[in-house]
Amino acid sequence: MRIDRFKLAHAMIDRDISVSILAERTQLSRTTVSGIKNGRSCIRETAEKIANVLDVPLNSLLEEK
Repeated sequence: MRIDRFKLAHAMIDRDISVSILAERTQLSRTTVSGIKNGRSCIRETAEKIANVLDVPLNSLLEEK
């Protein structure tokens, strides 16, 4: 599963959340969050954690095929 890096960055900016804060709130490593923000894929559970912390539907963060 791949989160669209531009959609993720936009959601983070809208909520004034940095990579470090997102990592802390999702209980993921900074490396993982940074990698996803840079275009790496992730498992659904990780994507759901990020969407929950950002308070957005998961579908709104995913890359369109």
